[in-house]
Amino acid sequence: MKTLILFIFALSSATALAQPGLQERAYLVKTLTRIADPVLISLSKNELKKQMPIEAKANDRAQYCYLEAFGRLLAGMAPWLELGADETAEGQLRKKYIVLAQQCLHNATDPQGPDFMNFNKGGQPLVDAAFLAQALLRAPKQLWKPLDGQTKTNIINALKSTRVITPYYSNWLLFSAEIEAALLKFDGYGDRMRIDYAVKQHQLWYKGDGAYGDGPDFHWDYYNSFVIQPMLLEVLQTLASVDKAQRSNYEQALKRAQRYAAVQERLISPEGTYPPIGRSLAYRYGAFQLLAQIAQLKALPADLKPQQVRAALYTVIKRQTEAPGTFDAKGWLQIGLYGHQPGIGETYISTGSLYLCSEAFLVLGLPATDEFWQGPDADWTAKQVWKGLDVQADHAVN
Repeated sequence: MKTLILFIFALSSATALAQPGLQERAYLVKTLTRIADPVLISLSKNELKKQMPIEAKANDRAQYCYLEAFGRLLAGMAPWLELGADETAEGQLRKKYIVLAQQCLHNATDPQGPDFMNFNKGGQPLVDAAFLAQALLRAPKQLWKPLDGQTKTNIINALKSTRVITPYYSNWLLFSAEIEAALLKFDGYGDRMRIDYAVKQHQLWYKGDGAYGDGPDFHWDYYNSFVIQPMLLEVLQTLASVDKAQRSNYEQALKRAQRYAAVQERLISPEGTYPPIGRSLAYRYGAFQLLAQIAQLKALPADLKPQQVRAALYTVIKRQTEAPGTFDAKGWLQIGLYGHQPGIGETYISTGSLYLCSEAFLVLGLPATDEFWQGPDADWTAKQVWKGLDVQADHAVN
């Protein structure tokens, strides 16, 4: 806590006041660690199952919610952690959370530990093992390489154990593929059939103008950003590292993702709201994972300034985070889109599910010196339009 206070104070200095991007970064770091603390601190002490509340409509979520919370949270934190420790106040703060995350990885996958998580009973563990795999792929230097041999073995065994789960004929194919991509990278072998099948099916399910179907059908929801495009990009990027013939598939997927990111930026209203369309709205601003990922990859479309994406994401995150009821009295997230709205939670939603919101913080993987954090805020597209400013026409991408 002392390190965090020093970090925030440093970025509130006269220098930071002249740089809104650094103030916004400080707020995002503060918010991400606020979201993370109950999960990581409890799990690092092997007390997550003891401390974590379970808000859910269904009675079976206790067997799933712990891996949900940890895997999803770590996937969003990973790019920030991958920057590593340094002598700055933020660098020292990262050091603290890197150590916490490494201890949590040990505890979550230790078969003899009290917080050992469910990786293979029921269908849900396939989903959240994939998010854990996503975290490892995003931060191999900090979340994989420094681990001791036994912890690495436990993680590999946990990921492999998910193979007993058959994915649905939908975006779930990518959960299997993401796990196999992590096994390919960290164990030297991943099941190419599971990877290739997921990739080929999603290529067949492409609907045009940057959007994929969730299975054969198109859905008006945010699953292109919650799951489909981020995981497809990571799977193809990993595959291309060992099979150069896959590079063209990655480049094609990236172009589609850039278009979808451009659409996402236009969905953000001048007030920092967005259409409450489709299921899983309780994931809150995790709906903008893909926009954050494309920014973090430094692959934004040419007509999107980093400063307008920064300002838009910051405004969305701040508005929702500060809604009364977002957190309970002990700091755990509560079901809702804007504050506490239990009706938004479907039967598969629990407290653990909500930590997918961390995926909006991928931009923290860009260092504070990056162009993204420099310069004044810029109006995002909807803000420009409703100010009456002249903007470029929008066109579909084939």
